[in-house]
This record gives sequence, C-alpha cells and structure tokens, in this order.
Amino acid sequence: MSEPRKSGVEDRLYANEIRPDKVSHIEITDGERCLECVAKPCTTACPAGTYTLDSAGERIIINFDNCLECGACRSVCPFSVIEWKNPMGGMGICYRYG
Repeated sequence: MSEPRKSGVEDRLYANEIRPDKVSHIEITDGERCLECVAKPCTTACPAGTYTLDSAGERIIINFDNCLECGACRSVCPFSVIEWKNPMGGMGICYRYG
C-alpha cells in the first residue's frame, strides 16, 4: 500500500534537511509576558510547528530542531519576547527545493 500523498508545502518541507544543533538558537526572553499572550500566534504562524503548547495550554514548548529560520515567530509575537539567533555554522536548515 502506498503512502498518503502530502500537500505541496509538506512535500517541500520534507525535501529540506535540518542539521540540529545541540543547543537552541531560539529563546523566549520573558516567560511571564508570554503567559499574558492570549492568542499565542507563534503556535500557528510557524510553518514547521516549532512552537506548541504544554498540556495545560499555557506555556510554549519550543522544538528548535524543526525551525526553518524564516522569522515568522518573531514578526507575530505581540510582546517581542522571542529571541532568535543563527544556529552554529553548518547547523540548521539546508533548503533543497526552496
């Protein structure tokens, strides 16, 4: 039986290679401000699902290995508490079919 067909975006994301670093290049600088955020737009704006909510639905969990380094999270954060740096040299996303 064949695998279910992925959408065009999923096909492109699947073609990329991610070389995970040992430490996160993403940080929430003020967790209290993040708790005040009702909409939590970082969880929906990130195309790779880097940001998810904990089981209580309050705190953000960052899976930095998924990061596509697009900056969408920083642009939608209403409190500007997401700090993002380039991963160490040779680490991070390697686009194949841009």
